[in-house]
Amino acid sequence: MKNRIYLMLCLFPLLSSCGKNKQEMPGEKYKTLTVTTTNQTLQSEYPATLRGRQSVEVRPQVNGTITKICINEGDAVKRGQVLFIIDQVPYKAALETALANVKSAEAKLQTAKLTADSKEELYKENVVSDFDRQTARNQLLEAEAALTQAKAEETNARNNLSYTEVKSPVDGVASMIPYRVGALVSSSIEEPLVTVSDDEEIFAYFSMAENQMLDMIQEYGSLEEACQKLPEVNLKMSNGKIYNASGKIDAISGTVDQGTGAVALRAVFPNDGHLLRNGGSGTISVPTEYKNCITIPQSATYELQNKVFTWKVVDGKTKSTPITVYKYNDGKTYIVLSGLTPGDVIIAEGAGLMREGTAVNTDTTTTTTK
Repeated sequence: MKNRIYLMLCLFPLLSSCGKNKQEMPGEKYKTLTVTTTNQTLQSEYPATLRGRQSVEVRPQVNGTITKICINEGDAVKRGQVLFIIDQVPYKAALETALANVKSAEAKLQTAKLTADSKEELYKENVVSDFDRQTARNQLLEAEAALTQAKAEETNARNNLSYTEVKSPVDGVASMIPYRVGALVSSSIEEPLVTVSDDEEIFAYFSMAENQMLDMIQEYGSLEEACQKLPEVNLKMSNGKIYNASGKIDAISGTVDQGTGAVALRAVFPNDGHLLRNGGSGTISVPTEYKNCITIPQSATYELQNKVFTWKVVDGKTKSTPITVYKYNDGKTYIVLSGLTPGDVIIAEGAGLMREGTAVNTDTTTTTTK
């Protein structure tokens, strides 16, 4: 009995010490954020397709075989420069035939004039009938029409001969050439001889959801005002790097694509170094600035039943708090419309793993700032 009492007396301080340590154990250390107001610029990104200021598919206007290619693939070309020559022999022959027909028609016209004048004089002397005189006049008109037709055929033959020299319609850069000397081409070929792209400026085409476009137009007052006042945009190239010059949205489609519910926009970028190419791709980043707003990282929130929540630290413990966020975001940050006030402390990371009433050691908390 004495031994049992002695053992209990010995264990009592230890038990008391354990209970005391458990009660005084501090809360866990978490990364938190003190809510403040700030100016925030959200970057909304949209995939874009790049086009030259003017991109022209060059196709032949006459049939024939290619006898000469006058440029190299990728060359810079000027408007009016000869790019290809198509076999000219049949078209030169056609022009010579047309010229001969013109001379023949001119001769027949002169003969018809002489005949008509002669019939006119003979009619005055009652040598020939009115029928003969009118027949001569009709032959003259027919000869004039034949000459006109011959001259039209000459013009057509000259044009066809000129078309054997395929020229560039614009200044620009030539694409790759899918045809070689000896290839038979025509105006109906599926693939163009070459594409010439004027890429002094590059147009980036992208689409925006209809509701975003309506918000933008209502913000600026009208479609025309939106085009003038929209901020400059940036282009992330396909290699992930930001293009060194900013662009300007200069055109907004007046219709909505019924299939996608999106509105097409165009941003123009200078391309002095010809770094951007027609047919390329990229991502347009459109900035939107909000002033004196509360912003929190999306890592500080979680969603439940289509509502957004965050964890406030109240009296050293976590408390689930519903918040209302702006409907647009950049994928990293939320703009909070209600539910938080400046000075609130929230859990900054791992919101999805937290539990209600978790103790937070506010003395050793790691605080993040925007």
